[in-house]
This record gives sequence, C-alpha cells and structure tokens, in this order.
Amino acid sequence: MRRDRENGEERSERTQRPVIIGPTPFHYSILEVRLAKHFDKPTDMRYDGTQDPQEHLTAFEARMNLKGVGDEVRCRAFPVTLAGPAIRWFNSLLQGSVAGFSDISRAFLAQFTTRIAKAKHPINLLGVTQKADETTRKYLDRFNDKCLEIEGLTDSVASLCLTNGLLNEDFRKHLTTRPVWMMQEIQKVAREYINDEEVSQVVAANKRQPSYTQPRQHGNGEQ
Repeated sequence: MRRDRENGEERSERTQRPVIIGPTPFHYSILEVRLAKHFDKPTDMRYDGTQDPQEHLTAFEARMNLKGVGDEVRCRAFPVTLAGPAIRWFNSLLQGSVAGFSDISRAFLAQFTTRIAKAKHPINLLGVTQKADETTRKYLDRFNDKCLEIEGLTDSVASLCLTNGLLNEDFRKHLTTRPVWMMQEIQKVAREYINDEEVSQVVAANKRQPSYTQPRQHGNGEQ
C-alpha cells in the first residue's frame, strides 16, 4: 500500500506541469524535462554576440557531450551561456519555436553569422616571418598560432612557409635537407636549436657585463 502510494507520488512528480513565468521560446516538450540536481550549468561560458558563434557552439556541444546529456537538457542549458545582445536575441524568438537543439543552433548561427571568423588561405603563412629582434622560440609560437587559423593546412605547406620565414640560419639550413617535414618533427628538432640559441644569448649577455673589480684594501701604514 505504502509502495503504491510512493510510486504514485513519483509518477505525479514526473508528470507535473512545469512552472512557466512569462513567454519562452521553448516548446512544452523541452520545458517538461527536469534538470538533474547534480547538473553543472555552464555558467563559465559566455557569448555576448562579439565572438565567433561557431567556436562557442562547438565548445558548448563538447561540454554537453562530456556530460552525456540529451537534446532537451542542451536546450535548457544553452541560454545560460548567453549575455547582452545574445540573450536578448534568444528571448525574442517566437514562443514555443524551439523543439530541439538543432532549432537553437541553426537560429544562433544565422543570427550571428557575420561574426564567424573567415578561414584563412595557406598562402597567408608566407607573411608570417621572423622579426629581427624575435627569438626562434617566440617566432615558432606565433607561427603555430597562425597555423590554427587555417583550414586544410598540410605539413608540406606549413614546413615550406616556416622555412621561408626563419632567420635562424642553422635551423633553416637543417630544414632544407629534406623536401618535406612533418610539423611534429620540426617541433622536436626546433627544441635543440632553440636551446643552443638561448645558451648563446646568455653567454653573450654575460660578456657584455662589466667585470667587477674589488676595491684595493689599504693597510694601516698606507696614506
């Protein structure tokens, strides 16, 4: 008898109509799904309409995939990541128009499409050259960052552009010994040349420092 009553209460809780305050873009099928108590809302993610929406959407979906949540929970969690113009846009969507996460993602990308970063062509890497006062380590860091902005970049093109932009003659000559390098191989070889370069810089800096001469000690009999 008691078990039947508990089961009845549990069914009642599951089917209880959600409390809705004001209009919402979510369809009723989304609202009736309750978030688990342990669900960690992605409040640390923020999109205000000034960044690349594709990057934000990809990061959000990766977080949700890691948590293993379903479509309805993704819908409920996504507005938490919006701020400023972005959350105002979301609230302006037609009432009940969002029945699945695909509805949100399509509308989101369409609204902020001008913010999507344009993929750069590999030829842009030819302009990434080492500056006269730039260490090889800093140049490689900058070059690697630029590589991330280019879609479909092959190792052969990347290694060619890197060799073209290098000022470190020894490193550059080493890279010309082979027609094609894997970027992973280049990073490994680069560590040796970077270490040699940094040691040479320390030695040169020490040589430039004036030597310290200890003051002459005067004896008691000296005037």
